[in-house]
Amino acid sequence: MPIRRLNSGMEPLKVTIHEVARRAGVSTKTVSRVINGQGEISEETRARVQAIIDELGYRPNVLARSLVSKRSQMLGVVVWGVDLFAPSRILVGIEQRSSELGYSLILHLMSHPTDSGAERILNTLADYRVAGIIWAVPEVGENYAWLQQVPVANLPPIVFVTVQPRSGLDTVSVDNRRGGELATEHLIEQGCRDIGAIAGPADWWETAERLAGWQDTLLRAGLEAPARRIVQADWSVDVGLQTMERLLEQAPEIDGVFASSDDIALGALTAAARAGRRIPEDLALVGFDNIPQSAYFQPPLTTIDQPLSRTGRVAVDLLLERIEHRQSKDDQAGAGIEATGITLEPRLVVRSSTCRSGA
Repeated sequence: MPIRRLNSGMEPLKVTIHEVARRAGVSTKTVSRVINGQGEISEETRARVQAIIDELGYRPNVLARSLVSKRSQMLGVVVWGVDLFAPSRILVGIEQRSSELGYSLILHLMSHPTDSGAERILNTLADYRVAGIIWAVPEVGENYAWLQQVPVANLPPIVFVTVQPRSGLDTVSVDNRRGGELATEHLIEQGCRDIGAIAGPADWWETAERLAGWQDTLLRAGLEAPARRIVQADWSVDVGLQTMERLLEQAPEIDGVFASSDDIALGALTAAARAGRRIPEDLALVGFDNIPQSAYFQPPLTTIDQPLSRTGRVAVDLLLERIEHRQSKDDQAGAGIEATGITLEPRLVVRSSTCRSGA
């Protein structure tokens, strides 16, 4: 089994490639070939070097190797909201796909989507010689205004996730407007005619898109979408409960509700029960996200499933395309390639919170 050597302070000693080569009686070039699976080396030599590597616990210095080869195997990821369902699932997809393709991640966690300092963060990642960057921060208010000042063409390739598609930028997003349409179309199919909406935070791009889908679908169906049937929430259960109570006061006639997240919908379920409104008989309810717990709400929640993990994986694939193109063009930033905006389709998951026997 591998042996970890410790110094008197009980900290692991850094083993160098030179020490591995000395112990194995070979050159450092031979050790490098064993590590990278390259070159014609006898199986006996390969086995001996690998045994020394395992014994000493040697780990290659990835950053140093990238400086020599000018081909980094690291990606920078800037993300907000890893304690929330959607951002965490996107990050999982990024990590899984990066690992499959042999890349490691340098992660920067933002404390709030509107935090400043984008140029500093990008320059720091560039200093680490990352091959490319995924900027996975939701679009809130004017938090992407920095794009007008920061010369991103001089940085490693960047793919933006969960943002409004823009000319000149590589983006990967879910079609939030289509999600709002699917939810509202389903409520109409279930016989609902007075449909309310509990929107997310007002300054989020995703909120605006989901609400627009709700409104457009109602208008196309010849139904009303008055302002009093709209309430704003954040993404929490508590605020979902409070806003559902307010919605029932403002528009007691509603017979269906589109909630902009499953957490909001969970709060809405509690508020409806307190008000004596049966779901789905009196009030049909659709959420958004398809969190794992939504299948176990009482009643189980009809919701919009976002391909979140796939969003992260697609972002990595797009970024790798840009990296390979950049390298093939001798590092001429963005030479001869057009930016791509990829939009992924959500899907409706039907459960008991909308299934009326008469529909």
